[in-house]
Amino acid sequence: MLILALESSAKAASAALCRDGELIAQSFQRSGLTHSRTLLPMAEALLRNTETSKERIDAVAVACGPGSFTGLRIGVSAAKGLCWGLDIPAVGVSTLEAMAFLAAGVGEDTVVCPVMDARRSQVYNALFEFREGRPVRLCPDRAISAGELSRELAGMARPVWVLGDGWRIADEALSALGTEHVVAPELIRYQNAFGVALAAMDKTPSGAEELLPVYLRLSQAERERQERMQIN
Repeated sequence: MLILALESSAKAASAALCRDGELIAQSFQRSGLTHSRTLLPMAEALLRNTETSKERIDAVAVACGPGSFTGLRIGVSAAKGLCWGLDIPAVGVSTLEAMAFLAAGVGEDTVVCPVMDARRSQVYNALFEFREGRPVRLCPDRAISAGELSRELAGMARPVWVLGDGWRIADEALSALGTEHVVAPELIRYQNAFGVALAAMDKTPSGAEELLPVYLRLSQAERERQERMQIN
């Protein structure tokens, strides 16, 4: 199965082409430019440079969240447009699960801890462990304070492998408690589209109309609206 994968959930954006779990090519950019300027051009250049016609793509996979509200909307919209234009199915995956796939090779006693900066003194997080070479969930995706997360991990008394754009937050919190942990090497530290492609491999593709961003929290505008309603 030939999958075109897109990742735009945070500051980094990437596109990857993957066949049956093997990476053919990947383009990654963490420049701070808006994903509306970078994501589709990266995907188009990747297909052009690998001499892959769009008609050969079997499905488009995309990170649906959690993550940046704007980034997720851009990624999901781009995936929908490609799927509708090519009449192919889509696969939406958890950003955090896709990150966990990048930790292949850690020991089965290690807790894989993807962390994204969620602002408002919280991180987006889920915990995983590897069994038979695949990440298995220990908890659902969630928004949690760094202090709560570090105390939970300290109580598990297991080595921890941290990755994601919130790694500094987790690193400081875990270090404060003396919890054994390792920060992933920079080349695989951040969200990328290859992880999205790997996470999509065992999922059933669906129609692009079923793709929806998963925010986990209300947007700032929605929070402010609720606050105004409570005051009134």
